[in-house]
Amino acid sequence: MSTAKIAITLDRKLLGELDILVKEKRFPNRSKAIQMALEDKISKIKANRLANECTKLNSAIEQQLAEEDMTIALETWADY
Repeated sequence: MSTAKIAITLDRKLLGELDILVKEKRFPNRSKAIQMALEDKISKIKANRLANECTKLNSAIEQQLAEEDMTIALETWADY
């Protein structure tokens, strides 16, 4: 994996908490801790994207469309 060096600014309290996690060997270093935190946050944002888009749907219209499709499907199915 290709990496890039960047500079960031953190609140001193947050930096202190980060250093404690590194000292406790929960992370090998600050960079890895921040990288893992960003990966986790981005993953959660992507996972929530579908849920957020679904909230924009009109449930009455979606129900009507589903019922119309079922009516068409039932009409075209062969009798068994």
